[in-house]
Amino acid sequence: MSDRFASFQPSQSGPAASAFAITPSDATELAEPTRGIYVGQGGDISVIMLAGEAVVLRSVAAGSILPLRVRRVQATGTTASHLVGLL
Repeated sequence: MSDRFASFQPSQSGPAASAFAITPSDATELAEPTRGIYVGQGGDISVIMLAGEAVVLRSVAAGSILPLRVRRVQATGTTASHLVGLL
């Protein structure tokens, strides 16, 4: 398939070009930092931001896309599920 935007540099505000399933873990960091997180089933999400801060996002609605650069999604404190990392 031809990609008319192949010669453009991706930006943080542009659309995601890749994605991966996120399995929350208190010990394992993601393979690479996200540009965003899609939330399939709503709830709380406990993350470690790229800069190292621990944050709990409360009552995130299903179907939300959060524009977050995170390096880990914690199992403890995360009740949301079907999370997808966007790159």
